[in-house]
Amino acid sequence: MVFNNFQLTSQWYVKGSVEDVYHVLSKPEDFVAWWPEVYLCVTPLAPGDANGVGKVVRLHTKGKLPYTLAWQARVLEVQKPYRIVIEAQGDLHGRGEWRFRQDGACVSIDYDWTIIVTKRWMKCLMPVLKPVFSANHHWAMQQGKTGLQRQLANHCRG
Repeated sequence: MVFNNFQLTSQWYVKGSVEDVYHVLSKPEDFVAWWPEVYLCVTPLAPGDANGVGKVVRLHTKGKLPYTLAWQARVLEVQKPYRIVIEAQGDLHGRGEWRFRQDGACVSIDYDWTIIVTKRWMKCLMPVLKPVFSANHHWAMQQGKTGLQRQLANHCRG
């Protein structure tokens, strides 16, 4: 049985437009400013094409628990402004998919994160701590939702 794999889904509902949500979430280099509880450092490595496909960033992230993760994200697919698909490599290997849908004055956001943890100590503890690691991910995503709402409100003010 494989314990170090995760299939995590997050659903957010925020006030704003899909265009604004896409604009914010397509710029991971800015995550440090509005999602600082999780993103410690984001370093652009490759810009990608005009739509962002092929963009690569190096990330140093954390959660509520006292450990950090070092990984890279590469943009695989973009359907502007409705979808962004990334590939993760490093302490995490896998795929993430953001989907955005306008719902009146709000945006419904779905994020599917299918990964394998490759960090050795985490793999060793996974059979016992997998629920704790999942809870840590959900805490991190809640911080993201709060930060995104704040960022969108600031964006609307000018």
